[in-house]
Amino acid sequence: MRRILVVHGPNLDALGRREPSIYGTETLAQIDAKIVAAGARRDVEVVCRQSNHEGDLVTWIQEATGTFDGVLLNAGALTHGSLAIRDAVVLSGVPTVEVHLSNVDAREAFRRVSVLADVVVGRVMGFRGASYTAALTALLDRLDSE
Repeated sequence: MRRILVVHGPNLDALGRREPSIYGTETLAQIDAKIVAAGARRDVEVVCRQSNHEGDLVTWIQEATGTFDGVLLNAGALTHGSLAIRDAVVLSGVPTVEVHLSNVDAREAFRRVSVLADVVVGRVMGFRGASYTAALTALLDRLDSE
């Protein structure tokens, strides 16, 4: 059975009440339930984790090596400047998809910069909670074709 790790970064625990006009009204628990269900439909185990601490994200990504077949990563604001997370993605060697609820390319200039973009296998953004299930589908299709 394939295993996918979902890593949610800072402030994503506030979904549902955090700027709903941008991020929607779904809570993180609701989004995670949808990702887990989408994985189950493809006989894939999905493990979801969230932290507001950069080091936790780095550790989880590093630990994905040999344990998970892929990673969905929403590093939140850390996307724009965490070289530690970028290095963890490279070190892990695990196919990783960058995920965002909003279309960061249509927002403030500083959000258009991703230090992860050149080390991930793809990016999905702008579909609120559905960004995750779209990213999961795309990652699993890619893994199936390899």
